[in-house]
Amino acid sequence: MGAQSVTQQAVAVAVAANLPVILWGAPGTGKTSSVVALGESLDMPVEVVVGSIREPSDFSGLPVLRDGGTWFAPPRWAERLARSGTGMLFLDELTTAPPAVQAAMLRVVLERTVGDLVLPPEIRIVAAANPPEQAADGWDLSAPLANRLIHLDWEVSAADIAEGMAAGFTVPELARGEAPTEAAVSGSRATVGAFLRVRPELVLAVPDSPDRAGRGWPSPRSWDLAARALAACAHSGAEEAVLAELVLGAVGEAAGFELLSWLRNLDLPDPVQLLNDPHAPLPDRVDRLHALLGSLVAHVAAEGGAPVWEQAWSVVGRVARTAPDVAASAARALARQRPGGAKLPTTMLELAPVLRAAGLLT
Repeated sequence: MGAQSVTQQAVAVAVAANLPVILWGAPGTGKTSSVVALGESLDMPVEVVVGSIREPSDFSGLPVLRDGGTWFAPPRWAERLARSGTGMLFLDELTTAPPAVQAAMLRVVLERTVGDLVLPPEIRIVAAANPPEQAADGWDLSAPLANRLIHLDWEVSAADIAEGMAAGFTVPELARGEAPTEAAVSGSRATVGAFLRVRPELVLAVPDSPDRAGRGWPSPRSWDLAARALAACAHSGAEEAVLAELVLGAVGEAAGFELLSWLRNLDLPDPVQLLNDPHAPLPDRVDRLHALLGSLVAHVAAEGGAPVWEQAWSVVGRVARTAPDVAASAARALARQRPGGAKLPTTMLELAPVLRAAGLLT
């Protein structure tokens, strides 16, 4: 599979899962046309906003008097997206936007807010940029804006271009998928959290140079993007190369490769197997226990039934015998998932020290 094909699939997964993504590539390589074609194939209106011709007020809103107060009026493109309820905001030529404009874009990318208008949650954010040395009057991407996006390198494959010119350019089927459930995202967050317990120094690593700060780097926000990408790839059945593109694009190569290597060697038992088999073996490593109980709590949240919730406490009890700290963390999360009508299982009596440590028992 060519490099562009992997990137196209990564963009498709990001669009389906509503993850903000930016494509980096040389001018004339089809970034804009590919994104517009993707939107058209999904029946999504696409609003193309070019950074070099915009002012900060195009994102923060123009102040006008309204009903005796000040209203920050949004531009027409934002009103059109709000009316449609769905669509794609394509921020093109991002590195030609001066720093003041980039600063005004922050709320748009993170909060979907333009002036006093809140865009519908179904609006996708896709951006494109030329490397600063290839952009006309280019600036490095500011670190706060860069950290809100998943960065993908858009490379031209001669074979893909030749095939597309002969038979037409196709849109990856992954774009037509649905976003993962909130329970699946919670499970992925628990998995990434288990990794960060092992490598706490990777939670935040702000680059020390502007060019590196303008791409993906580790922070709590970008780790959350990586977790959502992990859930999206698992939900869509995307191959490992696509997952790698999204994870590395979110947190950078060094931290991303460590996470991917850790995931490859995780080998956790299925939560359903643990619930049904009281003698199923448990991992002996603390990080794997954290990941396992995180996936168990996510499974309980997805099922939502009292019997599953009550069964899960038996697994927490087994973990408590060898790793009470791990069990205490899971107990807090599991207690928050208690469904209506669920009874407190007798197993919880054996967990009194663990529950006390978790702040669930006085």
